[in-house]
Amino acid sequence: MKNFRFQNKTDIRFGTGRLDVELHDAVSQFGSRVLFVYGGHSIKKSGLYDTVTGLLADLQLTELPGIEPNPKIDSIRAGQKLAKDQDIDVVLAVGGGSVIDAAKVIASAKFYEGDPWDLVKDRGVTRRKLQQLPVVDILTLAATGSEMNSGSVISNPVTHEKLGTVGPNTPAVSFLDPSLTFTVPARQTAAGSMDILSHLLEQYFDRSKNNDASKGMIEGLMRTVIKWAPIALKQPDNHDARANLMWSATMALNGIVSVANENGWTVHSLEHELSAYYDITHGVGLGILTPRWMSFILTKDATTAEMLAQFGRHVWDLEGDESYAVAQAAIDATFDWISRLGFPMTLPEVGIKDTQHFDAMATAAVANASLETRAYVPLSVEDVETIYQASMTDGLA
Repeated sequence: MKNFRFQNKTDIRFGTGRLDVELHDAVSQFGSRVLFVYGGHSIKKSGLYDTVTGLLADLQLTELPGIEPNPKIDSIRAGQKLAKDQDIDVVLAVGGGSVIDAAKVIASAKFYEGDPWDLVKDRGVTRRKLQQLPVVDILTLAATGSEMNSGSVISNPVTHEKLGTVGPNTPAVSFLDPSLTFTVPARQTAAGSMDILSHLLEQYFDRSKNNDASKGMIEGLMRTVIKWAPIALKQPDNHDARANLMWSATMALNGIVSVANENGWTVHSLEHELSAYYDITHGVGLGILTPRWMSFILTKDATTAEMLAQFGRHVWDLEGDESYAVAQAAIDATFDWISRLGFPMTLPEVGIKDTQHFDAMATAAVANASLETRAYVPLSVEDVETIYQASMTDGLA
């Protein structure tokens, strides 16, 4: 293992019933002027909106509703204006990862005089030099892990870009109540579970040597997601299922399991281009692409068979001495598990019926993530196009 440094300052408040007792003090410790950021109507339908506004009735709440999945830069611009005009002290994000992602960029954008797309476009180089308002969040969907990291992913529909950016701070306080996810629709539960699994896979398939501690933690978290996601789909109010998924999502991307890793991510980069051009659900895109990527790298680079076989043996409990065969069985097991979540498994099923943008998408994916140099298996533009093409048809090539 190489040298590393790890620090995460987020104060996690995990469990049911904590909001009534702790939310007011968690927010008001930073000031009375609060930017309340949320998405659509779900928090109003569930009653969470009334709970939050009631608990914070003595504070000055400025609302920014309408944060969309794959959050758009226009929402960040609106939040930046509100944060400046109202001299906001603290940002409260109530929702899933998209809402929290937007809140974190807005929290930095208050201290930036230019267009906040600059803070995204340069991948956080400028943003990390700024101050950042404290962010408190109430998580309503287990998926992105945004509640305990400093990253955000923001889309610009005008330029067909979906880019990650990193800020100076993680959220100050995150409330994780599994019961708030009981009403999450099955399709979102499935997509969120796939997002968690993908975060783990991106960090697992890595060229670092003898990093058994990190690999072992990832394997345990993957087994957890594989076990509990189907249960959450069948029994939406199963507390154990929701709690295990929620904590796995947080642990998957708070930095702890990636220490000593040596390469960048691949499938997320490919999916970001799908979302940028077609605005599909992120987790669904990951579910379609992941087994195709696995199949491609096994064919392209035979040395991947050992890691894929380890994945098969340690995560899927597969047996066999021949690594290539176990690797292929692991890919099949992954494909089958994803499909059993009720996923569409081809791009045409999510409305992508032509290939006209594949070259531009592949070019952007390779450039944005340096896939030819930093990926677990280096990919060219042609390689990425091949993976997109494979995702147009049923099954695995």
